[in-house]
Amino acid sequence: MPLIFAPVERALKVIKIMADDKTKKHLENLGITINSELQILNSGSSVIVLIKATRLALDSGLASKIFVVQA
Repeated sequence: MPLIFAPVERALKVIKIMADDKTKKHLENLGITINSELQILNSGSSVIVLIKATRLALDSGLASKIFVVQA
């Protein structure tokens, strides 16, 4: 399921990133890679995720390109 539809405050695992290479590299630099675990803290017009003790805000367009499953 896309990150924007994932439940809040649950452990999630990234399974696919549907973005261009430049965006994938940027997400990789932020710590969002395939098999990485994250948690949604808040969602709305942007999605706030917790990954490796760091909070990141992703806009809904980018969050819709990150696919996750519950870990």
